[in-house]
Amino acid sequence: MTQPSAVSVSVANAPCSWGALEFDLPGQGVNYATVLNEIRDTGYVGTELGDWGFMPTAPKALRSELDSRGLQLVGAFVPVAFNKEEAYADGEARALKIARLMLEAVGDRPFIVLADDNGKDPVRTRLAGRVTPNHSLSPGAWEGYGERVNRIAGAIRRHTGLRSVFHHHCAGLVETPSEIEALLQATDPSLVGLCFDTGHYRFGGGTEPVKVLQRFRDRIWHVHFKDCSAKTHALSQQQGWDYFESIKNAIFCQLGHGDAPFADIIAALREMQYKGWIVVEQDVLPGMGAPKEYARMNREYLRQFGI
Repeated sequence: MTQPSAVSVSVANAPCSWGALEFDLPGQGVNYATVLNEIRDTGYVGTELGDWGFMPTAPKALRSELDSRGLQLVGAFVPVAFNKEEAYADGEARALKIARLMLEAVGDRPFIVLADDNGKDPVRTRLAGRVTPNHSLSPGAWEGYGERVNRIAGAIRRHTGLRSVFHHHCAGLVETPSEIEALLQATDPSLVGLCFDTGHYRFGGGTEPVKVLQRFRDRIWHVHFKDCSAKTHALSQQQGWDYFESIKNAIFCQLGHGDAPFADIIAALREMQYKGWIVVEQDVLPGMGAPKEYARMNREYLRQFGI
């Protein structure tokens, strides 16, 4: 078998792989120093920020922690209830606070990774992986949703120069392939890119990731590599698990152990000359699993593809 040529990307990992998720969940998480050390020690060269307060919020201290480990900061996840106008002001304020921290610490290279306020809507949380069209927003609601995404992305660009991507995510209002398309149609392509997440796409019912990459190639600014366990996916549907029960049962498994077609995805990224970051994520609940070992094996898995 011929070794594929290298993809022009760098590979990061993220605190969610150590159980530092954006949700208020029980369980003892690890501290940021351990996470950064283990990201470095398992072969990654970047990280995302994690929740506000997980890493230092003083720019000089944050830069020092990253520089001392040779890591780059590539983005920060900012969930906002974009379907609610009353949530807008708080969402914009949080996004700008995080963007200013990253700008002062490392410059304007990282992304603000916008997302729905996932896990807060009880219906969408309960139906994660089983959403049907009648659970989606109406055309009028999509217009308002996209307008609020544009407003926050525009404010971030004006005040900090950072770019924004939107992360489709199970247990939120942008989960299914049709909802991803609706979000992209409702937002300004000069302001809002897509953070394409391979695991959430599959868990959300997507079966053609290569077609998504090809169709929206100009909007793919950031990529998360996450796998989706076919066994857990089937059990989740059969048992009616909610999002958190699916995570507890390892819906997001080691790369190569699920049914995300990484060889095809990497070939598509190569064809489209993608030059951004690949962020490996294997979401676990706090205190669950063996994150450092998972991270090491996931990094080794990608090397077979020249990454």
